[in-house]
Amino acid sequence: MQRKFITNLALVLALNLLIKPFWILGIDRAVQNAVGTEQYGFYYSIFGFSFLLNILLDLGITNFNNKNISQNNHLLSKHFASIVLLRILLTVIFTIVTLVAGLVIQYTPDMMKMLVAVIFNQILISFIMYLRSNLAGLHLFKTDSIISVLDRLIMIAICAGLLWKYSTPGSFQIKWFVYAQTAAYLITMGITLFIVIGKAKVRKFTWRWPFFVMILKKSYPYAVLVLLMTFYNRIDSVMIERLLPFRVGANEAGIYASAYRLLDSANMIALLFAGLLLPIFARMIKLRQNVEEIVRLSFSLLVIPAFVVVICCNFFSYELMNLLYSGDHIQESSDVFKILMCCFVPISSTYIFGTLLTANGNLRQLNFMASFGMAVNIIMNFILIPKYWAVGAAVSSITTQVFTALAQIIMVQKAFEFKKNYKLIVKVLLFIGACILINYFAYTLNLFWITRFVIAAVACFALAFALRLISIRNLIHIIKYEE
Repeated sequence: MQRKFITNLALVLALNLLIKPFWILGIDRAVQNAVGTEQYGFYYSIFGFSFLLNILLDLGITNFNNKNISQNNHLLSKHFASIVLLRILLTVIFTIVTLVAGLVIQYTPDMMKMLVAVIFNQILISFIMYLRSNLAGLHLFKTDSIISVLDRLIMIAICAGLLWKYSTPGSFQIKWFVYAQTAAYLITMGITLFIVIGKAKVRKFTWRWPFFVMILKKSYPYAVLVLLMTFYNRIDSVMIERLLPFRVGANEAGIYASAYRLLDSANMIALLFAGLLLPIFARMIKLRQNVEEIVRLSFSLLVIPAFVVVICCNFFSYELMNLLYSGDHIQESSDVFKILMCCFVPISSTYIFGTLLTANGNLRQLNFMASFGMAVNIIMNFILIPKYWAVGAAVSSITTQVFTALAQIIMVQKAFEFKKNYKLIVKVLLFIGACILINYFAYTLNLFWITRFVIAAVACFALAFALRLISIRNLIHIIKYEE
């Protein structure tokens, strides 16, 4: 099972490292530079708002389905048609509730028009994620890996053409960016649906109300968890735009978006671990196999590199923001970025330990933890955003992420009774301290900043290998010999 995890992880990382960073740091960033911080902040806050209610499209069905199909492959043919019809019903409910909510918080007519387009995109994204959960549940990781980058590949082609044609400052419109996403999602959904229908061997679509009720009863704990986590992960930009005066709020939301972009890029790669780990953990738990080794392997492959990324980005925050963006908000973006990027370590931890708890069915404990995290985040945002604007939202975010990550580690320790590895803890602490010193000395070198950044990153990773926090020998052993 570890061999399957490593080989498929290598494929999915290769594809996503080629496509998604280029999308976020190339196209998405270019769009923000083309339309300006305020206009992009206008879009970003609406996108975040639509994402808050996204769970109504799914109600936990995707996570439940991923785990269920991975443990019972034969249920795909039995459940697929009915779940599709149930999701159509949920789509109607999501659309109505989101539009009403937009009116309640007094969105302007222009904002409501944008919201309609973003709602449609959310519907497409959610359905693609459900279709992909079937591929992951069947352990068709290679197919799922290709689908995971297909929409971004199409968007890159469309947006690159538009940006090239409308290169004059102020000529590019943010709505074109949204429409390009719509086209890409439609094409990706069509291809994925064709593949899954072939695997499911669907004969007919029928309304089965007892089945709908049964699925919702089983999936609602997942729905609650996703809803709570979505709120404390995505509400920041919405609250910035709503709590501050209109133009200030949109501008600060744009600054927050520019600082969040690199974190989002890193998270996309980290999220791939969760996509692979959930069905693998679920199957190993069902077969009563020991998951401790694969958890440690995941920690070394994700959390250790996360420390390197966070430390290097903090030392070179201004240079990175200045490289990526034009305008008068580089220092503000840098200040927010330093704080936000620290979230990458606890988020990476969550993708491992939270996924393991989800596969093990510890949803009640996870929901309690997420409820407290959401409350902390919202209360801190109400206090800090009016005083410190985007920086206040960033402080709220890192506080929440650290709390929830530590809570999940404690829950995993209690549920699985892993051996306490004090030697590893000491190694990690020494590694963090050494990385800080490496970056400090690299930053003082009389060299071009990118050269200094690369030197610091390479030295930190070399140290990780030297301390055997990341072991090439173990990876090679797993790939060659583990079944």
